[in-house]
Amino acid sequence: MSDSDRLDGRVAIVTGGGRGIGEAIVRALADRGAKVVVADNGTAIDGTNPDPSLAQEIAGKLGDAAVAYTNDMAIPKAASEAVALAVEKFGGLDIVVNNAAILRDALIFKSNPDNWDTVIRNNLSGPYYLMVAAMPVLRENARAARGAEAGGAYGWGRIVNLVSTAGIHGNLGQAPYASSKAGLIGLTRVAALEMLRSGVTVNAVAPFARTRMIETIKPANEIQASYKERALKVPPSAVGTFVAYLCTSMAQTVTGQLFGVHGAEVVLFGQARPVKTIVATGEAWDVDTLARTVAAEFQGAFASLATDLEVEFGGAPS
Repeated sequence: MSDSDRLDGRVAIVTGGGRGIGEAIVRALADRGAKVVVADNGTAIDGTNPDPSLAQEIAGKLGDAAVAYTNDMAIPKAASEAVALAVEKFGGLDIVVNNAAILRDALIFKSNPDNWDTVIRNNLSGPYYLMVAAMPVLRENARAARGAEAGGAYGWGRIVNLVSTAGIHGNLGQAPYASSKAGLIGLTRVAALEMLRSGVTVNAVAPFARTRMIETIKPANEIQASYKERALKVPPSAVGTFVAYLCTSMAQTVTGQLFGVHGAEVVLFGQARPVKTIVATGEAWDVDTLARTVAAEFQGAFASLATDLEVEFGGAPS
């Protein structure tokens, strides 16, 4: 492991760090010298039945490199407490990884609004709360040039948000989950813009790996069945490695980006930009002319309605 790969002196909070992708990220950061707050209350995939022993066990195995925080990160007080714990236990905070997520799937017309609120609160509001609590610390780090060589610039601040291709392509029955992940992509962009002057990078990563969420998939067709079969064979360690890379000095200029990680494959996703434009020849469109022009100019460029389970990870149709 080279010096540029090291994270000695850095302190991280990883939500959902007690298992799966979160655990892989915790281990990747700790292996490179970072101290880690493993923030995970150990709930089931639907956010019920908390089990704090999961985070405690991972932190225990890492010894002095980690500490567990086991309260629900979907409330503002927990975010503040986790940040305070990082500062008190390890002397600061440099890295925030928002990984925790839950599922409560149902078709929109059969769904329960309480489930919507719970998923949005956990998957989107939780990361927002943690950013609210952590950003002042990261900004102060920049003012104090934490970790910089004499006269150098601050380069330790990192925020990484784990998102999903469901937030890009959508998926049947996943309105709360897909909306939360799409919202987190938008939040990533805003945070990247707001933290640019402080030298803090903010990026989003969509993982393709074996997780509890993949195990819950009930394939509706052969393409979706193939997706699940392939995903279950991909260990989460590659995601941990990529997140660790984003936290090193080598990624200091990488911010506001949306990546995908699929084993040995890393994808840089394009983000929403205009594809085609039409302009009325007069002061305004009439409906008939608009309809004809849309059909002629836009029809071939409309986005596909393939779900995230029916699109290859790199973006090509299955």
